[in-house]
Amino acid sequence: MVNGYIARSLTEALKIRAEKDVVPYAGGTDLMVENRKDVEYLFINKVPELKKISVDDEYVRIGAGVTFTEALENNDVPKLMKEAVSRIAAPAIRNAGTFGGNLGNGSAKADSVLIEFVTDSKLCLASEKGERIVDVDKFYLGRKKLDLKSDELIKEILIPKKGIDNYSYEKVGGRNALAISRISFAGVFGTENGRIVKAAAAFGAVSDTVLRFKDIEEKLIGKTIDEAKAYKDEYLKAYAERMVLTRGRVSAEYRKSVCMNLLKEFLTKNGI
Repeated sequence: MVNGYIARSLTEALKIRAEKDVVPYAGGTDLMVENRKDVEYLFINKVPELKKISVDDEYVRIGAGVTFTEALENNDVPKLMKEAVSRIAAPAIRNAGTFGGNLGNGSAKADSVLIEFVTDSKLCLASEKGERIVDVDKFYLGRKKLDLKSDELIKEILIPKKGIDNYSYEKVGGRNALAISRISFAGVFGTENGRIVKAAAAFGAVSDTVLRFKDIEEKLIGKTIDEAKAYKDEYLKAYAERMVLTRGRVSAEYRKSVCMNLLKEFLTKNGI
């Protein structure tokens, strides 16, 4: 039997979060596997404020309680995010699993989190004291370590509306039925007036957190495609030197080789 509380509004949920030592959950797809007996839970799947998808001038705002299936059925959710979440496990998991839960689990294997990293998404975190906005890459502090205070809940994910239409996404697993990524890759590329303005690349399931090296990306910004071609070998060398990957179900060497091949394919696709 699960011990805990059921919140029916964000105000109620934040009050409980501030007063009690609780673990928030909505779909509970990971918590069911853990089957912990020593905690109290805060069930937030009935909080309407967390179930919304809305759009403003800059962002698509996905509530933390939105399920992957609901996102797939919504016309405002970016295609890149839809492609990633469409490959999450089986329909039953997509029907229950939520964006907030994928983040709150603190795993570098989380499919939606990889997309949030590569698109420079932000998170809205709420408490009784107010709200704060953090960059998703600052929210992840390491494996299972998050910049989430004991009285806070993830309220929304803010995905930029513009500049993410030209993308690449790959998820590498042992077989089609394997839900957990061994390696995942997402890239976003853009040019304006003949010069590169975006060359984001992110790697999931290969380290304690999603890997993205913005300082290396910056070396392509402002270059023409021809200039980027001439710089390609040096660019790839910088990535190869920086990547220190963990061993999982396959060797670190294999993971690094696959990551580099995916990065090369991303560059080639965009003319580099």
